[in-house]
Amino acid sequence: MATTYKSFLSNDIASTRTLLHEAIPITGSIVSGTYNATQTTALGSEANIKTFGHGMFESTYDYPYLSSSANHIFDVTVGFHSSSPVSGTTSGHSQVAKKINVYNQMAQYLVGYDHTGSIKKFKLPTTGEPEMNECYFVPFSRLLSKDEIKKGSFTMELAASGNTAFNQTPLLMTDRIKITDTSGSSGYHVDSPAGEYGVLFASSSTDDAAVAPWLATEVLGDSKSNPPCGLIYYQAGICVLSASLFNNATAHGGLLGASVSPSKSPKVVNLGLDNDTTGFLLAATGATISQLADGFRNRVYNISYNNTTELNSTIYFCRVSHNDFNYSSNPTYLSSSQLRVKTRAADAPVTYITTIGLYSADNELLAVAKLSEPLRKDPTNELTLRVRLDY
Repeated sequence: MATTYKSFLSNDIASTRTLLHEAIPITGSIVSGTYNATQTTALGSEANIKTFGHGMFESTYDYPYLSSSANHIFDVTVGFHSSSPVSGTTSGHSQVAKKINVYNQMAQYLVGYDHTGSIKKFKLPTTGEPEMNECYFVPFSRLLSKDEIKKGSFTMELAASGNTAFNQTPLLMTDRIKITDTSGSSGYHVDSPAGEYGVLFASSSTDDAAVAPWLATEVLGDSKSNPPCGLIYYQAGICVLSASLFNNATAHGGLLGASVSPSKSPKVVNLGLDNDTTGFLLAATGATISQLADGFRNRVYNISYNNTTELNSTIYFCRVSHNDFNYSSNPTYLSSSQLRVKTRAADAPVTYITTIGLYSADNELLAVAKLSEPLRKDPTNELTLRVRLDY
């Protein structure tokens, strides 16, 4: 225990903030291909897909989820606002109350309440602030997203055409929709109770008109180039996609509706973001949340982003002047009341610094730092030792 203490001055303490990033690639094969269901097994029965009795969301793992080696990747769920045309009790609708509850739960957490105490709707902070009344929600695992998703790094590619159904016909990934937060690094918004969020924009991953004329020049459906299609909440690690992304621009067939009945899916999408009574969610209202999540997973070509770990540090500069700590409190420093390191009375005292202790104002030991090797200290030299606390 120390018997001599030295106080820190204001210029002896500095604080820093460091952001560490990791690249997170999630391929479509991990999501729906590696542990694919058999010809006689329905979607959602893959070994790495965990469903629940409540049926309100579906979890995806990178390995069979019963294994101790499995890591949770993300969840998928679907919801719509009570004012949506698909929220009625028409015959054939499935899990209407649960889908409304999912939307409200996500909106409470990510959007908040207005001045009347009502839950706000999801809106795109673009011209006209179009509402998103029907949404897909993809919360990413905290294991992967860490403290937040790095702004401007998010990319998701979804198949725009192909067969996907209970018969497990392989999906055609030639034509894809690319979703990015291209303006996230500088154009993010801060009016969410869950932190910062950015707008997701859709474009084509296939610009070759000879291969995919309906996706050429990055024009999707009957909307403009690079239309907004959702939101990404960086600190919460949640992606919100408008269901209008999955509507056919002309026939309004459900892009993911094939999860309910085997059929060829449409190749173009409409991003009008309106209450489309003939759109995807109406066509798929007979599907459960798990079935809709299965359709989404089987469209994933890849997902990638950089996570962020925020490392806060406090640096203490322990300054040892020439007349400080030239004497040791170690009992072995003395022998018969004589300093062991001195052979003559005129010799200067010598000590070796091996440990630094940080104490509270009432002299309680809070932290200990060990040096890699002892440092010689005598009245002829001065030292500055840098101690960093990370948290």
